[in-house]
Parts: sequence; structure tokens; C-alpha cells
Amino acid sequence: LVQLVESGGGSVQAGGSLRPSCVVSGLINSRYWMGWFRQAPGKEREGVAAIYTGGGLTYYADPVKGRFTISQDNGKNTLYLQMNSLKPEDTSMYYCAANGRLLLASSYSYWGQGTQVTVSS
Repeated sequence: LVQLVESGGGSVQAGGSLRPSCVVSGLINSRYWMGWFRQAPGKEREGVAAIYTGGGLTYYADPVKGRFTISQDNGKNTLYLQMNSLKPEDTSMYYCAANGRLLLASSYSYWGQGTQVTVSS
């Protein structure tokens, strides 16, 4: 059974930082893409950042480039998203996903339950 469990969301003021994490279990293959996605009420799910666990290659959506950093701790089977200089428009439910391709949401096989990030102005 593959499980992804996010934590670390919260509420911050604009300009603040958060670092959600995602613990992954049950995936046998050690090389795959993992990603962070977000979805606000009434909007489509959008890709934020992705990382290839086999070599650390990363990919970012334009709105978060230079502010967000995706990383992994293989020893802890954990994925992180360091979010700096947060803006109100970053407010959303954030999901981690595994075994897909880049930021194409429909390609991902496994999803976490989500963690809420709220940024106030």
C-alpha cells in the first residue's frame, strides 16, 4: 500500500515562510518523479514543483520560481517544499504526489490528502 502523508501547512502573513513535508511509504521503485501541486477553491489543480528522486533534477512553475524550493531526504522518505516570500495568491490546499511526470497532474499515480496553506495580506 502506497501512502503519502503531508504536514506542515499553516497560516502566515505575506512575506513569511512555511515548509510543508510529505512522508512516502510503500513505493518500491527508488527512481520516480514526485511533485507538489496546489488547488484553491473553484480553481483547477496546478503544478508547483517536481523533483526526480533518482538524481535530484527539479522543475518549477513560473509563479514560484525563486521563492519555492523542492527537496528530498531519501533516508527519511520525505519530500519538502520550502516556501519563502509567500504571497496571498499562494493560499491553497497543497498536495504531494508520486510516480508521475514533471508537473502533469494527470500523470501521477499516488496522492496525499493535502495540507492547507493560508497567506494573509
